[in-house]
Amino acid sequence: MITRRYSIRSLAAGGLLLPGVLQEMMRGAPLRSPTAANPLAPRQPHFPGKARRVIFLFMTGGVCHVDTFDPKPFLTANHGKGVGRRNFYKGSDWQFRKYGQSGIEVSDLFPHIGGVIDDIAVIRSMKNINGDHFGATIGIHTGSATFNRPSIGSWISYGLGTENQNLPSFMVIAPELPYAGGQVFGSDFLPVLHQGTRIVPGPEPISNMARRSPSAEVQKTELDMVEYFNRQHLQSREGDSNLPARIQSFETAFGMQVQAPEAFDISKESDATLKLYGLERGATKGFGWQCLVARRMAERGVRFVELIDGGTSIDYNWDAHAHMSNYNRLAPRVDRPIAGLIRDLKSRGMFDDTIVVWTTEFGRTPTVPDPTAEGRGHHAKVYCSWVAGGGFKGGMVYGASDERGFDVAENAVSVHDLQATILNQLGLDHTRLTYRHAGRDYRLTDVHGRVVNEILV
Repeated sequence: MITRRYSIRSLAAGGLLLPGVLQEMMRGAPLRSPTAANPLAPRQPHFPGKARRVIFLFMTGGVCHVDTFDPKPFLTANHGKGVGRRNFYKGSDWQFRKYGQSGIEVSDLFPHIGGVIDDIAVIRSMKNINGDHFGATIGIHTGSATFNRPSIGSWISYGLGTENQNLPSFMVIAPELPYAGGQVFGSDFLPVLHQGTRIVPGPEPISNMARRSPSAEVQKTELDMVEYFNRQHLQSREGDSNLPARIQSFETAFGMQVQAPEAFDISKESDATLKLYGLERGATKGFGWQCLVARRMAERGVRFVELIDGGTSIDYNWDAHAHMSNYNRLAPRVDRPIAGLIRDLKSRGMFDDTIVVWTTEFGRTPTVPDPTAEGRGHHAKVYCSWVAGGGFKGGMVYGASDERGFDVAENAVSVHDLQATILNQLGLDHTRLTYRHAGRDYRLTDVHGRVVNEILV
């Protein structure tokens, strides 16, 4: 049997270990300095927050608000009628029905989400800062529509750290990358350890998770050696803030080999739980799998989990330029799993301290250039998002668009407002969560943002 002590002696005999290193490793002395900063250590928030974690559901492509969560009888009544010289009103292809005690109207596309609407605060007055996919996607994620900036998940990781040192604080479950690619979960100028770790659903969600060393003891010895030399390197470069993060990433990766496979293994979940998410036993893909794994990650201390539905192909995302009928295929994939996630969190006592966010980059136009058009164009002036759990009110609608669904009629909510409110529920003041870079202090909300207190308990 190959043991740790045997490995160390073999390396020493081969002249691969210097005497000082050998002495430290043989006596089991900790190579990490007791005072060394851990970028992922749990941090106290600015004030007591209602929530501890976030599950962020992002629908790529721009989900049409007037076909999902913002009913417009005016459009239905005036379908096909001209407006101006070149446009025509387009009514929804789906009916809206009232759900729950709140009576909030939801499209027939989302009957399961309608079933949990009393737990949800629907925002019908969202505005984004850009009308193209790239700018709007990074806008909702980073607060900037033009320049690379850290994503909201990275900011929350930086502000709060993680509750589990063996898993990343920020994980992204994405079969495909959305518009803007990895920028939506990048850390930019924040230490790299706060960047989102991408999970690709399938038999091997994270590559290279299996140990390649002949035993855990040998691997631990190898990592101890790497740790020792990294610390020596760091001592002469203490001004480099990225080095501690890179060193910590080795330790997180080692811990992930133990805990991540178990977190992805849903085989021990009950039949009732799998049914809740619309999953067949043995499944390793689908939005139901993403939602169930997100709950398991949240249970295990991951601070921010983002689920991305759809990539850049308009045939497989919510970018319905040509055919709104694609929603008949897209909506059922996510409807039951999302409702199941909310019900599951509630049954486990996690709902009150977990924020669930459902959003997209913008809405779709209420008018079309041809009365026979089956699709809709981009529309960033007003659209819908919703939030649940984590101290948000349930069974309410906040804000409104005008009767056409063209512009905000009351209580506009910008992407910065939404970001500020999410941070607030985690106990973070968006004006104080800053990072010094290039001679100035940056924050997620830039110089904007207000906490939308009206939707908070």
